[in-house]
Amino acid sequence: MKVLSLFDGMSCGQIALNRLGIEYDTYYASEIDKWAIQVAKANYPNMIHIGDVTKIQASDFGDEKIDLIMAGSPCQGFSFAGKQLNFEDPRSKLFFEFVDIMNYYKPKYFLLENVRMKQEYQDIISDYLGVQPIKINSALVSAQNRNRLYWTNIPNISQPLDKDIVLKDVLEDDESIDFTNYFDMMKPIVSKSNRIGIIGKGGQGDRIYTTNKKSVTLMAVSGGNGANTGLYLTNEETVRKLMPTECERLQNLPDDYTKGVSNSQRYKMIGNGWTVDVIAHILRGI
Repeated sequence: MKVLSLFDGMSCGQIALNRLGIEYDTYYASEIDKWAIQVAKANYPNMIHIGDVTKIQASDFGDEKIDLIMAGSPCQGFSFAGKQLNFEDPRSKLFFEFVDIMNYYKPKYFLLENVRMKQEYQDIISDYLGVQPIKINSALVSAQNRNRLYWTNIPNISQPLDKDIVLKDVLEDDESIDFTNYFDMMKPIVSKSNRIGIIGKGGQGDRIYTTNKKSVTLMAVSGGNGANTGLYLTNEETVRKLMPTECERLQNLPDDYTKGVSNSQRYKMIGNGWTVDVIAHILRGI
């Protein structure tokens, strides 16, 4: 099987394929972020990076047929958390690069992931792809609330079974963590309630989350929610943000998958990535 992953990031789709034991001969990846490419290549040295999605040529693949195309096109122009610029946003226009490549290579299977969006935008995407999306919350397979839409022609996709994972299931023991290289990791609890737990930057200021529930959605921007989410300390007076390894677990990544780059880049690419077990659940239908 030949796989083409557009906007591949750190290659979460490849992790899902390997987790399922789905064999593939070649894995082509289109990505421009040098740090994500570095992490992906460190974990999968045989993958073939082909650069910018806007510059893909038929000759890049010779006479090979592409069996599976996966993509998580940039979502900032669609997101309810963004400016809602829809298809006029240059990042959202990259969706049409995905459509053009799909129409040219006509893969047996395709998968497109994106954020929840206005119904009118969703309908446009559905019309182009000929399928309706399924909405899956990563909370079913992770300790993270992350609602996403998935358009695919892979058959018989249903909701994953709820694994009942909560935040405390992915946390490190504070006593085992070396905080030396983490500036401003500790923060005072600012909530007026007596709850001790997670702190994350929200639209209305700091919010406290208990560790027996789910985390907020990891964000794609370094320094955003993905970097600032935290957990309670035993002295019950301060909170700390999640460590990179804990964020990896929220996305079902192997521990230390993103090591080798700065922590800010780790947080960014993890927030940009897919929840691996959701992708594996969908790909299981192949």
